[in-house]
This record gives sequence, structure tokens and C-alpha cells, in this order.
Amino acid sequence: MLNVKKFREIFERALPPSLEAISPLSRAPSEPDAVRPGLLLLIFMRLLAGLWTVQGLLQWSAILLPVESLFDNAPPMRGAAVIFFAVCDPVAAVGLWLAAPWGGVLWLLNALTQIAGAIALPGFFSMFWVAANLALITIYFALTFQARYTGAVFAKLRHWRG
Repeated sequence: MLNVKKFREIFERALPPSLEAISPLSRAPSEPDAVRPGLLLLIFMRLLAGLWTVQGLLQWSAILLPVESLFDNAPPMRGAAVIFFAVCDPVAAVGLWLAAPWGGVLWLLNALTQIAGAIALPGFFSMFWVAANLALITIYFALTFQARYTGAVFAKLRHWRG
């Protein structure tokens, strides 16, 4: 089982002193010891990194181990899309794994490009994958908002309910 305190200590020891203030696990002194939204965001980003690594490897397999010649028989836009995703997916995965801001931005660019690719190139990505991308983007923004404004949403709800 994951020990949150031990994970937090290991993570904070690994940070250089200049980055401790912006750590996703940094907490206010009055905050109780609980699973924080920053930790949930970090776990979500790491899971996305794994998924995007697999996607990048699948695109590279289409280039290196094709069933039929990708660049001779396929339309040029399809070949360009395979190359684009073969390069950008692993780079976005590294940025997500590191929880770097550029990783989130590059992942959003890739997800939106996959949605556009599903519309422009029928059969390249399924509509199920479009729905999955939209759901992942929504979850990412919700977790990012909650991590940035820790407790703000729940405090406003409690205040509103009386």
C-alpha cells in the first residue's frame, strides 16, 4: 500500500531547494495530512505519460515494422500524421512524467491534434478515442484547478450550503 507520508518525504528530499516552493506536494501549514489534489494530479500525469508512451511506441511500430509500406501506399497526410505522433507522443510523455508545465501543454496539443486527426483522417483514430481524449482533458483541467486552488471549491460549497 502507498504510504503518503513516506512518498512525500522521498519526493521532497529529491527536489532542489529552489523548487521546494512550487512542489506539487507542498502544503499550507494549517492543512491536514490527507491525500492532496497535487498528488492526485501527479499520479494522473504519470498514468497519462504511460499511455502516451504506448501510443508513441505504436506509431513507431507503424514506421519501423509496417504491414505494408506506409509511405508508398498511404496518403501523404496519413504518413505525416504517423511521423508527427511518433515524435510528439514520447516527448509529451516525458514532460508529463516530469510534471513539467511544457509536458501538459504538449500533451494538450497532442490530444487536440488527435481529435482533429480523427475528423480529418477517417480511420486514423476512432471516435471512441476522441471521446476518451475529451474526458482526459476535462479530468486534467479539473485536477489542475483543484491542485492550484486547494480546498477553495469545497470551502465555497460549504459556505454556500450554510
